[in-house]
Amino acid sequence: MTTAARRKPLVELIDASVSFGPVRAVHAATLTIGRGEFVAVVGPNGSGKTTLLRLLHGVVAHAGQRRTSADGALQAMVFQRPFLLRLSARRNVALALWLAARRLPRAERTARVEAALGKVGLWPLRDRAARSLSGGEQQRLALARAWALGPVLLFLDEPTASLDPTAKKEVEGVLAAFAAEGTTLVMSTHNLGQAKRLASRVVFMDEGRVALDLPAPEFFVQGGHSRADRFLKGELPWSSD
Repeated sequence: MTTAARRKPLVELIDASVSFGPVRAVHAATLTIGRGEFVAVVGPNGSGKTTLLRLLHGVVAHAGQRRTSADGALQAMVFQRPFLLRLSARRNVALALWLAARRLPRAERTARVEAALGKVGLWPLRDRAARSLSGGEQQRLALARAWALGPVLLFLDEPTASLDPTAKKEVEGVLAAFAAEGTTLVMSTHNLGQAKRLASRVVFMDEGRVALDLPAPEFFVQGGHSRADRFLKGELPWSSD
């Protein structure tokens, strides 16, 4: 029995596939995301990682089945290059929260914005124009904006790509804090060290298929899976997305 099977399911895929014209990006994926997990989705470029995240999040047309629990419907997604409005950091979070939760009293929304910016260490920069922030600060702002919505399940597409080591460490610290509080995270990443540090479980995508789904310690010491072994050694060819 997998780790996910022992946890309360939030999202389930059953033989779910995604095609873009003649290209099958995800093939018959069967996958369960359990509450409280930190799942790293790894694989070569073009293996279907981002499409799998979009499929789990329910924002791409698909064949097969996708099921969510009531808790699993409370989702958010942070993209590799988050879109930020030409507003201050604070107003970027406030507007997202207003759009998603207009019924919340204004005082509660304000408190949640302050808490979100404080959570990611950006409260001192609350009045700075969001687009003037550094790459790492912008990514943390995107995380604050997602966290303010109160998601049970958070999807992250390469959240530290192109960031310098210090910014990566800061973002990883935020993600670890989210996980420690019980947020379920599903993150695509090319950084195997990051997956090893953060994830409780690793899903290995290969040519659009869920080729392996293992607890993280087992994935990084496993043998006998030739394609995954070659990937861990950096020997798989990289194709374009």
